[in-house]
Amino acid sequence: MRTIELRLEDEAATIQLGEDLALALKTGDCLALSGDLGAGKSTLARALLRAMADDAALEVPSPTFTLVQNYELRIPVAHFDLYRLADASELEELGFDEALDAGICLVEWPEKALAALPQKRLTADFSHLDTGRLLVLSGDDAAMARVERSLAIRAFLRARGHGEAIRRHLSGDASSRAYERIEIAGQRTKILMDAARQTPGPILQDGKYYQQLAHIAEDVIPFVAVAKDIRDKGFCAPEIYESDLEAGILLIENLGREGILSHDGTPIPERYLESVRVLAHLHAQPVKRDITLPGAISHHIPDFDRTAMRIETGLLIDWYLPWKRGERASDSERRSYFEVWDQLIDLLAVSEKKLLLRDYHSPNIIWRGEKTGFERVGIIDFQDAMIGPTAYDVAAITQDARVTIEPGLCRDMLDLYCRERRTLGVFDEALFRRDWHLMSAQRNCKLAGIWVRLMQRDGKPFYMKHMPRTFAYLEEALRHEALAPLSDWCAKAGILESASAKLDVPEPL
Repeated sequence: MRTIELRLEDEAATIQLGEDLALALKTGDCLALSGDLGAGKSTLARALLRAMADDAALEVPSPTFTLVQNYELRIPVAHFDLYRLADASELEELGFDEALDAGICLVEWPEKALAALPQKRLTADFSHLDTGRLLVLSGDDAAMARVERSLAIRAFLRARGHGEAIRRHLSGDASSRAYERIEIAGQRTKILMDAARQTPGPILQDGKYYQQLAHIAEDVIPFVAVAKDIRDKGFCAPEIYESDLEAGILLIENLGREGILSHDGTPIPERYLESVRVLAHLHAQPVKRDITLPGAISHHIPDFDRTAMRIETGLLIDWYLPWKRGERASDSERRSYFEVWDQLIDLLAVSEKKLLLRDYHSPNIIWRGEKTGFERVGIIDFQDAMIGPTAYDVAAITQDARVTIEPGLCRDMLDLYCRERRTLGVFDEALFRRDWHLMSAQRNCKLAGIWVRLMQRDGKPFYMKHMPRTFAYLEEALRHEALAPLSDWCAKAGILESASAKLDVPEPL
């Protein structure tokens, strides 16, 4: 059990705390609000609900008489007031367990049913103190760590003169990063990146864990460094306004909200083509491996080496194959699979290698139609950048993992890329097109395993909806003669059979 004491000087401080807690709570959390009448319980609950709804005018009636009010928000919230509860057993009739399974429960007057509340809960205990309030927050380590992180972000903003900024949830992704929208009076909206240093995983090989082997960024330094490199080369990445590199908190430029997909989620060809044009010109630039930041901090961009490629392609055999079959791959299958990939990786020895952004596809590209030239394409995800085959990023955008790219658009993008590269200097088109098939296969073998891992390990089954597309892309990659050994292995393993069939998976909450 961890405890924090907070002195809230006035009602505004209580409201701000409610907004900060809205960014810390997640599905399954119960926040019990204790204290005398007028101590601030309802004020905090109202502020939390309005922040969760991103609606300062949201009507939040007291649940004193109804006992519970339900809100269908970003995360569903059930607001309970147990003052009039006759017996703790009535909590079940109010649907408490169902509400907790589906979202967050705010409970005023929890003393009326302590035995019926979950043991793992957050408690906010209010008491009067002079003209303000004293609040004691307590809970289990995991929940309190989230609360402390949100309070640390508020302290970061306060230390930089933005203590009154309005914070709102923007997005999270398949990684541990989260993003907030930051509104500061008289200024343009900014974005806050919350990316705490990653906890090392188990040692897998050569004394290294997965992030090290796959060259996954473990802190925000790579993001800051690569953003500088991209901007220095004349392309559009967010400006970094404020940073705490040790804490993993960045206040960055908001490049906009419009993407490269239409409202119905289909690709907008003009925007995809312009995104590919940006890649062609970026790849024509010389490689800068070491980037120096203020404070004598230097970031070395790693190579997309054999180890990284093998550990990524290994996700297919470690996660996808056992899920599909219900049993692990045999030792001989594993050995033959990696022998095939070693042969394919050997082919890349003569390939062109430049800055590889790694996830250059629709979720990470902002369309800025009011700008001109390369400023129209905003690049927002590159912290895992490496030096590797230029064909990798082209494969990522022409076979977008999150949306179906029809063959005609894919062909147009590849043709445009090759035309642009030919005008910019020496370019081996035949070698590039072979590498496109190879990098497509590498990327889609990785993704097939990632979708299963997200479902089984991380409790995110909705990513499985991308699996049929992933295998359709993989089948296209295997058409090149250089990929014949991998095609034969896949056929023998039976992993392509019915893999493109539609999967029935739940949508995200």
